[in-house]
Amino acid sequence: MFNTWFLVAQALGLITIGFEFASYQIKDKTKYFLVTGIGSFFWMTMFIAIGLATGMSTQLSLIVAATYSTIRNLVFFGIFRKNTPQSKEAGLIFLLFMIGVALIAGTITVLNAPIEVRWLHVLGLITALGFVVGQYLPGVHYVRIAVLFYAVVVLLTQTPLNILYGDFRWNIMGILIESAKILSVAVFYFRFASEPKKPQLSFAKPFA
Repeated sequence: MFNTWFLVAQALGLITIGFEFASYQIKDKTKYFLVTGIGSFFWMTMFIAIGLATGMSTQLSLIVAATYSTIRNLVFFGIFRKNTPQSKEAGLIFLLFMIGVALIAGTITVLNAPIEVRWLHVLGLITALGFVVGQYLPGVHYVRIAVLFYAVVVLLTQTPLNILYGDFRWNIMGILIESAKILSVAVFYFRFASEPKKPQLSFAKPFA
């Protein structure tokens, strides 16, 4: 049973990588949130499968984080699809609520982290909050800049900087997923480097 669920988790991780990579090739916000929301769902099921293989207690915090991501992305998808003053107002309220949830959860994580690597988790909290805000801001740049910083910090938690102090998080599939985000952003800017003056590639005024 262990091997079966472990293999299922790897398959779900590969599917997640596909959606994560595809999402950062999309300029339209509505389509971006739909694709990344589906990717977050598979990310959540990956942790559930790992939990079934190794014990749910080992993955509970990750399942909660992935569920949070799935809900956030799919709600934002609905908000951007409607694109009305009412939906934008609801989106701002939801964004503030999500920031509050992330701030509370992140603070708890920071306080529970080994003192030697607490600085790394503080960076994780800052970049995670930046990513949540960057997702909602208009234009194509904010979310991609934010996800680069976030992915780099997450990758740092998969190194001896974090592992040697007892906060064991090493996960090859997690490394691949975050690397896919970085690669996708690089590919995006390589593909559209010849279109710097396109309106959809310029920094839009927030909430204009």
